[in-house]
Amino acid sequence: MPHMNDLIRQATLRQLQIFSAVAELESFSKAAEKLFLTQPSVSMQVARLAKILGHPLFEQVGRKLYLTEAGKVTQQLCRDVFEALNRTQMTLADMSGLKQGRFRLCVVTTAEYFAPRVLGAFSEQYPEVDLELLVLNRHVLLSRLRENQDDLYILGQPPEELDVMATAFLNNPQIPLAAHHHHLVGQKDIPLEIFAQEPMIIREAGSGTRKAVERFFREAGLRPRIKMELGSNEAIKQAVAGGMGVTILSKHSVSLAGETPLLTMLDVQGLPLQRQWHLVFPRTKELTPLAKAFSEFLLASAIRLEGHWNQAF
Repeated sequence: MPHMNDLIRQATLRQLQIFSAVAELESFSKAAEKLFLTQPSVSMQVARLAKILGHPLFEQVGRKLYLTEAGKVTQQLCRDVFEALNRTQMTLADMSGLKQGRFRLCVVTTAEYFAPRVLGAFSEQYPEVDLELLVLNRHVLLSRLRENQDDLYILGQPPEELDVMATAFLNNPQIPLAAHHHHLVGQKDIPLEIFAQEPMIIREAGSGTRKAVERFFREAGLRPRIKMELGSNEAIKQAVAGGMGVTILSKHSVSLAGETPLLTMLDVQGLPLQRQWHLVFPRTKELTPLAKAFSEFLLASAIRLEGHWNQAF
């Protein structure tokens, strides 16, 4: 076991950066490509770091690369070190009246319809900031949230199983959609019982939209006739446009210019489902100056976003 002073003298930030890239990408070759290094250089630096720490950091089973227990501890060390460095950089820049550093936002898939627009506007206000947007399904996002891998998170339903701070910032109504030629189009005040009998195309199990839709029908004492599960809103819209069934999706998944050309919103009793988007982070997390700035920017932008979608419908 290396002494702390030995670790400080021998291990370098570059070695930690290289190791962190390999751990994140689960590949020496991909890490080399990302960091503009050769694969032998990456392998050598990781081997040196493992020697300094006195433990192997990876094990390979077939073609798959896995972190050892020591590797997992080192990965968390890297996150803590890089977060502290980034926070220090941003704090010093903030003291100079500047906003610099790196900011990473992680959002669920449906938020991809507005998150890039908000980040783009934020980038115009803070051009020196390096921005990264991750669009993931709810399961993967919650895993990253649990490990505090990103600066902030956007999702529809805050996780009850995690201790987080959650701020609602934008309405997220879930609307019933069908193809233009569907027999329910044009009917008024459609009973929910009738709508539930239609073949339904729905998001995969575990998604926030799926959970909300299932809870809605369960509370109404009904079971929707689920015909197909798909993992993306775009695939669902294409299936519905093709006449395979109806769906309930976030209004934000529909074009800002109006309804998607091949889809129509139905007039169904009890719908739209009223939900909200939430900005989330671990309760014990100390937000960086950039994360605080983005939070304030997002809350101010929400009013404009709401206006855009109200005009679209």
